[in-house]
Amino acid sequence: MGSVANSGMKRMLADIDSEAGYTRTLTGRAAFDRRVMEAMAQVPRDEFVPDELKSSAYDNGPLPIGFGQTISQPYIVALMTDLLDPQPDHRLLEVGTGSGYQAAVLSLLCDSVYSVDRVAALTRTARTRLQRLGYDNVHLCSGNGYLGWPEHAPYDGIIVTAAAPYVPEALVAQLKPGGRLVIPVGERFGFQQLQLLTKEPSGDIRQRDILGVAFVPLIDGEPEHSDGG
Repeated sequence: MGSVANSGMKRMLADIDSEAGYTRTLTGRAAFDRRVMEAMAQVPRDEFVPDELKSSAYDNGPLPIGFGQTISQPYIVALMTDLLDPQPDHRLLEVGTGSGYQAAVLSLLCDSVYSVDRVAALTRTARTRLQRLGYDNVHLCSGNGYLGWPEHAPYDGIIVTAAAPYVPEALVAQLKPGGRLVIPVGERFGFQQLQLLTKEPSGDIRQRDILGVAFVPLIDGEPEHSDGG
């Protein structure tokens, strides 16, 4: 990591810490787990944004990545990762691969990540990028995120990086007992609430609202074309 990126990374991590403090009464977290912050510090965010936006890669805000999609604000990536509580032996599902940034962060904290995106072109680009950077425990495919990726279920945790109007039943079904699902729920142009759902051993779901957010919509539909990983 070059000196400019290194200084940007330090600023980004400081911004995440500051915002965690500002939102602690909502999230119940004044700071994020050390492992999460170490993973955030190891993933070069400038590798996951378009070339023309590299100077803004470490700003604490979302950036467009094409196809109407964004790379999420670093604070939100850290918060959702912390809520998911990934462990070294976990198998995780991500719905909404995008540039692959969130998957890269998760890959440093768990055994394997399975990530699905409706936009096949993003899947292809993310796969090439993740392979080039050495994130070899991330597996990608293009598909309808509402359906998850049942072939590799059940998952210890599921993270959704686009807003759905409701929690998809297929995702709940693919979650292990004791597993966590982190998902923004709400309408495209209305209020969205980041939610943490925990699946009890009985199969019952315990749900907690975390804070208001703004995500691109999760589209319920077939991908542009098959791109199995």
